[in-house]
Amino acid sequence: MSELLKPARGGFVRAIGCAEFIKLLLSGRRPLGSPMVDPEVGAPQSDIFRCYKLTLMRVTAMDRAVRTEETMARRENRLIDPDSIERLAQRYLDRLSYKSQGCRYHSFITYFSTLQRLGWVEATGYEEPSVFQDHHPPGPPRRYFRLTQAGKAAPETAWRNPHRALYG
Repeated sequence: MSELLKPARGGFVRAIGCAEFIKLLLSGRRPLGSPMVDPEVGAPQSDIFRCYKLTLMRVTAMDRAVRTEETMARRENRLIDPDSIERLAQRYLDRLSYKSQGCRYHSFITYFSTLQRLGWVEATGYEEPSVFQDHHPPGPPRRYFRLTQAGKAAPETAWRNPHRALYG
């Protein structure tokens, strides 16, 4: 019988794995309060990446706020104040760097290509034009992606480690 991988101490760094987030987002669920995505239309890679980063930032800020409020309430011998948690979470969120959470965009694109090679995500055929800036020529179109039937049927253990599923 196999046992789930658990850290010895300190906990996991991420609230949700990248592949699991992509699966939940493209299946129409809202993982950890992220925006709703229509499963039939899908979403472009850049939007998925941004949702993932912002979700990690929100969860990290809320986690820090809760731990700080618990410590302060214990020290001051009072009840935990939910309004204080919200204020602290917003303060932490304002101070968090976008680059400090999760992967970089190039790493995300490489990771996403693994999901494509597994056949778990596919282009929907819907594209929209993208423009980098006014003085540049138009960029490549933004392609929308959705989950395939194989992606929906893939076991949770495979979604937790797509590289192992691909390379064995």
